[in-house]
Amino acid sequence: MSAALTGVDEKLPPAKLVLAGAQHLLAMYASIAAAPLVLAVALQLPQEQVIYLLAVTALASGVATILQSVGIWNIGARLPIVQGTTFTAVAPMILIGGEWGLPAIFGSVIAAGLFTFIAAPFFSRVLFLFPPVVTGTTIAAIGISLIPIAANWMVGGDQSVTAISGLNLLLAVSTLVIILAVSRIFSGFLGRIAVLVGLVLGTLIAIPFGLVDFSGVGTASVFEFPAPFAFGLPTFHFSAVLAMIIVMLITMVETTSDALAIGDITGEKVDEKRVAATLRADGLSTMLGGVFNSFPFTAYAQNVGLIRLSGVKSRWAITAAGVLLVLMGLFPQISAVVAAIPMPVLGGAAMVLFGGVAAVGIGILGRVNLNDSRNILIVSVSLGLAMVPVSKPGIFSGFPASLQIVVENSIVLACLSAIVLNLIFNVAGRMKDGQGGDAPDTGTAPAEGPVLSTGTMPAPTSVQPVGESAQPVGTSVQSVGELVQPAGTSVQPVGQQAGGPAQPLGRPAQPAAQPARSVGEPA
Repeated sequence: MSAALTGVDEKLPPAKLVLAGAQHLLAMYASIAAAPLVLAVALQLPQEQVIYLLAVTALASGVATILQSVGIWNIGARLPIVQGTTFTAVAPMILIGGEWGLPAIFGSVIAAGLFTFIAAPFFSRVLFLFPPVVTGTTIAAIGISLIPIAANWMVGGDQSVTAISGLNLLLAVSTLVIILAVSRIFSGFLGRIAVLVGLVLGTLIAIPFGLVDFSGVGTASVFEFPAPFAFGLPTFHFSAVLAMIIVMLITMVETTSDALAIGDITGEKVDEKRVAATLRADGLSTMLGGVFNSFPFTAYAQNVGLIRLSGVKSRWAITAAGVLLVLMGLFPQISAVVAAIPMPVLGGAAMVLFGGVAAVGIGILGRVNLNDSRNILIVSVSLGLAMVPVSKPGIFSGFPASLQIVVENSIVLACLSAIVLNLIFNVAGRMKDGQGGDAPDTGTAPAEGPVLSTGTMPAPTSVQPVGESAQPVGTSVQSVGELVQPAGTSVQPVGQQAGGPAQPLGRPAQPAAQPARSVGEPA
């Protein structure tokens, strides 16, 4: 790989910049479209409002991505981070909308965004809770839990279908094989946009079978600028705002982890100040999303994995993706073209992206001393708990709705479990044993503070992907933009599987006889 593609500030030639941005856009669009589609079905919104929500969500995601990658003042990471709507917010938004209507949804989004903006510098000070054993476990759990979503896309997006048809299997496997072949055969820039090539060729293969519907292009308006508060002035209700703040606390964990992962991959230092700037961008973009009738935002982990896979680490490539998203929002016909990609094609590509999440987590856990039984317990219990809502959907349906937001989310279960168990076994346990900060390195962060991404260690060799792509349960969708579930049908949104936590870099193991040195201290 040439040095020209390794820096976050590298400016690629225009053609390569657009192609790299388009690849990121296609990798994330299904996730962006999921939230407005599910919400529209649940609230029985008319078709014109569905199209409007899809367009405005793309535009707001583009603005959020540009804000994160370019940055202004102390807002934005200035790293290649892609922002998109969080599926975690869908369930509470459905409840809020059913009770008080769309203005209450957008009011709670604005309030939660303001909370995130204010809380950003305080949240960034708890990075010591994310040592390798925690982030590696969480990322591995995300990857494993996302595979069912990719499988659901492969069968056509219908959760009720248990057997894949021969045609859908052909499209999914063809897309997967194309991505693998392009990655293997081509070592230049073409090899780095293998996912984009796979999606385009997979869609072309589907056209003769009648699975690509471009009818939406003709019905969509040529240009439309979203008006603020298009559904009325926002209203604020305490329980609605509280539910959305809980959602944003979850997304703050995801965004923090993704920022640390990007630092790990690019070699950029990610400290408390940079994490705070990243979270401020989350908060500001969420506030703007509420004003322009969109939803809360978080960092998308599938795009983190795409950076690792492609080797293109320039934040300007992400900015290009943001610009393309803005154009999709302003020109709905572009959105209609992208929305025509068949679900089986997306499913084949998702196997590459989603499966890479688990690979990243496993790579991070390779830095952890798994000969220590305490670390084995942390990993095994946390992964087991994370798989409960995946293997048995609805198991927590008897819990209060506010609690379901937490316990039905595999990311949260894995992360909280790993954090608590690490504090019990590796922090409190060492203090009880009298080891303290001079204990042998077990692969977890020392009790006295976090080990931040310093840019001095090599990035993991695996692919890190996946944002929070989620397919609504009970909907039959053949392409991203197709909304086929009849109005009034009960929708049970799949818990958010996205935004994968990332990894603070662990420090190299030291001989037991020597005290541990702080980050950056010369050996």
